[in-house]
Amino acid sequence: MAGNHQPEVQIRVNSKRGGNVVHPLDVGSPGDQERNEIEYREIKQFKKWVPWLIPGFVVANIVMFVVTMYVNDCPKNSVSCVADSLGRFAFQPFKENPLLGPSATTLDKMGALDVSKVVDKHQGWRLITCMWLHGGVFHLLANMLGLMVIGIRLEQEFGFVLIGLLYVISGFGGSLLSALFIQSNISVGASSALFGLLGAMLSELITNWTIYANKVAALVTLLLVIVINLAVGILPNVDNFAHLGGFITGFLIGFVFLIRPQFGWVSQKYTTREYAATLTKSKFKMYQRVLWVISLILVILWLVLSLVMLLRGVDLNDHCSWCHYMSCVPTSRWRCNSQPVSCTSEQRGNQLVLSCSNNKTRTYDLVNATASQIQGLCSQLCR
Repeated sequence: MAGNHQPEVQIRVNSKRGGNVVHPLDVGSPGDQERNEIEYREIKQFKKWVPWLIPGFVVANIVMFVVTMYVNDCPKNSVSCVADSLGRFAFQPFKENPLLGPSATTLDKMGALDVSKVVDKHQGWRLITCMWLHGGVFHLLANMLGLMVIGIRLEQEFGFVLIGLLYVISGFGGSLLSALFIQSNISVGASSALFGLLGAMLSELITNWTIYANKVAALVTLLLVIVINLAVGILPNVDNFAHLGGFITGFLIGFVFLIRPQFGWVSQKYTTREYAATLTKSKFKMYQRVLWVISLILVILWLVLSLVMLLRGVDLNDHCSWCHYMSCVPTSRWRCNSQPVSCTSEQRGNQLVLSCSNNKTRTYDLVNATASQIQGLCSQLCR
């Protein structure tokens, strides 16, 4: 009857873009049932993936830390240790490593980023291996907590292939920038890859702007999180160049990897010729295409030029006198001395005398000290 009113069905997209409503559908006719099916398939493009890669990365980092502590063997290679009851898994003294972890010598042996070895000894693999090592328990916990919170969400939305590549390439980009600025100390940690995921979240929000609800609130919240995390990087002993490099790399890759079709687009294989005429023709908006091309070009140039400069032994501090403040800002409470620890040793009977480059000297009752023991004592004394 003409006066009858067919019920309307509203389909809501159950995703992080909550609040988006697919067009109300009249289910009264065969043609409308076809429309229902097409809209359903459109929604399936935003399916959730089951995350397994990011949890796998977390497990891999934990396993690498356990292996590193096993290799470290503090009781054998150091004069004193923290938590001696752990045996060879005991930690280095607090004065040497306040993060509850291994010695710098062990981290270097396991594949930490050491610029001199990358450039002079052609050990480029350190640009990747350093992101699977951590300086201590506190360092590991902070990074793995952030990785679980950010990484699992992204893997659910975009799948393991894209997020896995994003993680590794961002870590590589962070290692490159770190190596171009911090060339006197070793560097480890997954934070460069983690900041890459943060950067990708920002670019994903920008490139998919039209399909977000509460977009301004999401942008402000994300920017606040990014600023706070980068601000922590101005503290001493934090490699903020790795954070910045990872963030820049992830931000650019996000425009390439995490682009979404505009709302209302449906693949032609799901439609009839008649219904296709009523649908959105273009899969992506023009601004999305422009950002995709520009970002792809920039990220390739960024990674290639950075790698070439590193292998040629370029130190960017020579070309930017103020850039070191981006990684550490000195205050009355701390210094930003990034020079490596060095000292000389002399055995006098049953005593070992250590003299630091900063004029500190101390005598230890120690006979036949090993090189690793001397290095540990040197680190404690000269800091």
